[in-house]
Amino acid sequence: MSAATTTSPAYVCRSKHMAHFAELDANNVVLRVIVVSNPDTADASGVEKEHIGAAFCERLLGGTWKQTSYNANIRKHYAGIGYTYDAGRDALITPQPYPSWALDENANWQAPVPMPTDGKMYRWDEPTLSWVETEGMI
Repeated sequence: MSAATTTSPAYVCRSKHMAHFAELDANNVVLRVIVVSNPDTADASGVEKEHIGAAFCERLLGGTWKQTSYNANIRKHYAGIGYTYDAGRDALITPQPYPSWALDENANWQAPVPMPTDGKMYRWDEPTLSWVETEGMI
């Protein structure tokens, strides 16, 4: 059995095949993300199953766990502390960047006004609900 918190400096990768699991609080907010060896997520035939990995995490550390993926193959985004799991979308949602922004069908936050596409640099200005041109680096 092996699991390590991804933020742990003492973590040493012992297998090139790893799975990632996010612990959720009672409000489905991500508390931490850990790395689990694939054998600890696999059935007797060696097939990786999320429920086996989640049960492994629960036995080892308690809590509620959902699998996440660096390349966003599952749950739209790789989990991060403070992200929220939306069961209806089966997606991990990044924290809302501004109060006026809304989620689109791909679980990405969108401004109420599209950013101009004229090649200039812009930043979002929440008080005016508009994009403001910036000069140089932000």
